[in-house]
Amino acid sequence: MVEEQIVRRGIKDQRLLKVMKEIPRHFFVDEALAVQAYGDHPVNIGQGQTISQPYIVALMTHSLGLLGNENVLEIGTGSGYQTAVLAKLVDWVYSIERITELSRRAQTVLEKLKIFNVNLTVGDGTKGWPENGPYDAIIVTAGAPVLPQDLTSQLAQGGRLVIPVGDRHLQTLLRITRKGGKLIKEELGGCRFVDLIGEYGWRR
Repeated sequence: MVEEQIVRRGIKDQRLLKVMKEIPRHFFVDEALAVQAYGDHPVNIGQGQTISQPYIVALMTHSLGLLGNENVLEIGTGSGYQTAVLAKLVDWVYSIERITELSRRAQTVLEKLKIFNVNLTVGDGTKGWPENGPYDAIIVTAGAPVLPQDLTSQLAQGGRLVIPVGDRHLQTLLRITRKGGKLIKEELGGCRFVDLIGEYGWRR
């Protein structure tokens, strides 16, 4: 998976590649779908949600520019796989999921893997989690119609936000960096995610 889907597409971050080789991706999907877990595509995890394609997980994580000492906010815990990848790379991960069942399932898998530098909660991720901010990095694993200002306001100085923004069929992956009083926007390519549901996202 790592060599064929990620390295061949140009991602060379050795810390990230090592982590993605180590984490058992099949733990994060139903047993009946385990054979699909390492394929070059998203996999259904129930509740209308998916575990992202391995390359997309790698691309989004790499785009955050993580050094190892960061405080990270994840919007959309989902299966917990992206959470696990982040937790192996940074000091602490705060992750918000709107679907209780998915959050509980992710917590169980993370504990099974002895990943404890995470704090999961259930709520509206479009509002962020201001109590634990500001964040050095924020990652949004669902497609937003607009850039939620509550998330950009929780970025630390020099912080990076990676988020897909667009309509419900196609989005552009953006990296937003806070520099001084400005937000610098970069486009990282086209993508397609499930909807970001919430007050500052889609309304179902």
